Amino acid sequence: MSCNNYGENKVIFSIHPDKKGIFLERLNRFVGLVKIEEKIAYVHIHDPGRLSELLYEGNEILLKRYDSAKRKTSWEIIASKLGNEWILTNSKFHSKIAERILESDFSPFGCLNDIVSEVKYGKSRLDFYIPSKNLWIEVKGCTLLKDFAALFPDAPTSRGRRHIEELIKIRENGVRSALIFLVFVPAKFFSPNWKTDPKFSEALDNAHRMGVEIHAIRLNYDGSKIAYEGEIPIRFENE
Repeated sequence: MSCNNYGENKVIFSIHPDKKGIFLERLNRFVGLVKIEEKIAYVHIHDPGRLSELLYEGNEILLKRYDSAKRKTSWEIIASKLGNEWILTNSKFHSKIAERILESDFSPFGCLNDIVSEVKYGKSRLDFYIPSKNLWIEVKGCTLLKDFAALFPDAPTSRGRRHIEELIKIRENGVRSALIFLVFVPAKFFSPNWKTDPKFSEALDNAHRMGVEIHAIRLNYDGSKIAYEGEIPIRFENE
């Protein structure tokens, strides 16, 4: 398998929405109300974050329709407007986007051709294991922007902290481990969100000191295609 550079525009993935809508209300963690062509509909929110800067009454969103008897809602939010940009707000695509990056010439670890997905380690299931490099990788998506900084998380996450603790254990055993943050906002740098979740942030800083490889990758979604824009700096300090 040859590595892909995705051409001049570095488009690594496509997500084609079916409709635009207006967000009205978040009813719970997974369900919201939206207006689609003057009709009110329930919509699935596939992201565990608060997303309060993106999912608020009156904001424009992109929706995809999924017709299945197993679903409680036919619509799912794909992206939300932030200024003039669309921000991907659907975490189910994170793993596939990360895999496209890892299989390319601009992978932080070199082009990988033996990616194994969803592998159990300890009490967690990590996103990827790379047998040829004996490398474990976890992926997180970042959608919070404040003063040119991409911040993660936007809500306390014990699950996220547990993933980092597993990556640290792997590294302590002499094996490579890594964490990739997919940054979907127009940020100049990435930082742990010390104010919102100091325990996660402390764990991330500790992981960095222990040698866990951490990368923040900026991506742009134009409402149809996701393009790779390169890595951005990471600031671990609590300011």
